[in-house]
Amino acid sequence: MKIVVIQGPNLNMLGVREQQVYGPMRLEQIHAQMKEVAAQSGVEIEFYQSNLEGEIVDRIQECYGDADGIIINPAAYTHTSIAIRDAITAVSLPTIEVHISNIYRREEFRQKSMTAPVCTSSIIGFGPFGYHLAMVGMLQILSEITAIREAQQEGQA
Repeated sequence: MKIVVIQGPNLNMLGVREQQVYGPMRLEQIHAQMKEVAAQSGVEIEFYQSNLEGEIVDRIQECYGDADGIIINPAAYTHTSIAIRDAITAVSLPTIEVHISNIYRREEFRQKSMTAPVCTSSIIGFGPFGYHLAMVGMLQILSEITAIREAQQEGQA
C-alpha cells in the first residue's frame, strides 16, 4: 500500500511562519513522524510540497493507479481551488484533508473549504498531530477497503 502526502503553499515555511498559529514544528519533522508510522505499518509513504496550484493538481493526478490514498493539506488553496477539488474527485482515491489550525476560528475567508466536500474526511485544528491522526485514519480506511475486496473475492470463488 502507498500513501501520498501532498502539502500546499507556504507549508515549507512551517516552524518559521506564524508560530502562534502553526506552531514551531518544521515540515521535515512532521514528515519524519509520518514515516515512522508508515514503517511500523508496512506502508510506503511519499511526500510532495508545492507552492503552485497546477503542480499540486498534477501530483494528485499522478496518484491515479500509483497510490492507495492521499493525505493533503491544500493550505490557502483550500479556500479557492476548484482545480484541486476536481483533481481529488477525478482520481477517486480515499483522501483526508488536514489543517494544522482550526480554519473555523480564523478569518471568514478561511472558513470555507472548497476541497473538504470531495474528501473522505477532514482533520482540523489539532496542530501537527493532525497528520498523525490522518495516518491512523488512512490506515483504517485502507484496511477496510482491503477487507471488503477480500470478502468480495471470496464470494466470487
